[in-house]
Amino acid sequence: MDDVITLARLQFGITAIAHYLFVSLTLGLVTFVVVMQTRWALTGKDEHRRQTRFWGQLYVINYVLGIGTGLVMEFQFGLTWSGLTHFVGNVFGAPLAVETLVAFFAESTFLGLWIFGWNRLGRRLHTLMIWLVALTAYASVFFVLSANGFLQHPVGERTEDGEIYLESFTALLTNSNALAAGVHVLSASLVTGAFFIIAVSAWHLRRGTGHSAFYWSSLKLTLPAAPLLVLATAGLGALQLGYSTDQTPTKYGPGLDQGADQAREFTEQFGPGVYYPPSFTGIFEYTMVIPAAFMILVTLAGALMMIRRRLMRGRITLWLLTAALVLPYVSNISGWIFREVGRQPWAVYGLLKTEDAITPGLTAGSVLFSLILFGVLVTALTLVDWALLVRFARRGPDGAQLGRLPGESEPAKPGTAGRGRQPQGDQRAADAKGGTEAEGGTEAEDRETAPVF
Repeated sequence: MDDVITLARLQFGITAIAHYLFVSLTLGLVTFVVVMQTRWALTGKDEHRRQTRFWGQLYVINYVLGIGTGLVMEFQFGLTWSGLTHFVGNVFGAPLAVETLVAFFAESTFLGLWIFGWNRLGRRLHTLMIWLVALTAYASVFFVLSANGFLQHPVGERTEDGEIYLESFTALLTNSNALAAGVHVLSASLVTGAFFIIAVSAWHLRRGTGHSAFYWSSLKLTLPAAPLLVLATAGLGALQLGYSTDQTPTKYGPGLDQGADQAREFTEQFGPGVYYPPSFTGIFEYTMVIPAAFMILVTLAGALMMIRRRLMRGRITLWLLTAALVLPYVSNISGWIFREVGRQPWAVYGLLKTEDAITPGLTAGSVLFSLILFGVLVTALTLVDWALLVRFARRGPDGAQLGRLPGESEPAKPGTAGRGRQPQGDQRAADAKGGTEAEGGTEAEDRETAPVF
């Protein structure tokens, strides 16, 4: 039985981590795309339109492939964790059902209108679509974390005949544990999106691929804000920590007085047992925090070097800004592991143990088979996602297929823009003026090709 539980937890952990990597970048990128397109809707400048197309295409790639990892997670509730769904399905299923409606119907519909509405919808109506995509994405996260928050801190329920029933949907949606986690996750996602834009922009500037004004403008949007976003995320994490020590005190081991008292209560109620998580859990609390310090240092240094455009000549700093992309992912993964593994040995804290949440009759062999199958699938999706992101990120703004106008020339093949190659036409003029003017085309031309609603 111990082997079955270990394999089942490992399987869910792998798929959940993979899915969360997609989610954090998706939420972060869509927020910045909203800002970029809103600037285009207000100013009509082609520079902002090009930014929206380029970064929006990378967002769409990550979003589409991330759906697959989410579906893999859903399968596991029925295959491996039917004990959990039987016990708390009446509560747990409600927010997940709403999330499904939001994500697979509302969000996907608005996203489809945004993708295929380029050059068809008016500029303002098209901008409204990406706003709705972002808002429904936030709503989706809210409902998922409402379900997860119940596992951490059960509220609004009643127990009857060995099952839990939802008594107050309002209490479920206003769970302080879920709300604190929600704002922390959204802030961490903004950090991930910002670091992604910074990393790609710094790579192009360091290699001189011919679009310096474009990527300098992208850096101006994200790099000065990055240290502030990291600090905000850390502050919101501290807020979440306050709720966590009161609601799941055993997560912090016997050294915490509340945790020791809670473990004694569990022993009296459920009998002798180990009511603390594995000892390695605390390591992830530090690996979540330490990268934040490096993120602040490197982005603060980069932001200061933007003064008088010294960053354009700071090849080492540009390289560090690109390499720093890994840091928010390390923090995200560590934070998720600390939150979820720290709940052990409970599937629903204080109500249902993990060993009772497993599907009855499972064998180690069957779980191992599904672990390998799902592991290969999410690994393949992740590798394909990053291969496509790297490919289209390297092609630059001229390689964006999203929103391409009829008759617009095809992009140059990847790799044809050598190091130090100068941009052509209007791009060269924009670079000569420090990137302060729009790239390619005029506001009047833009309004002819993109009618205003």
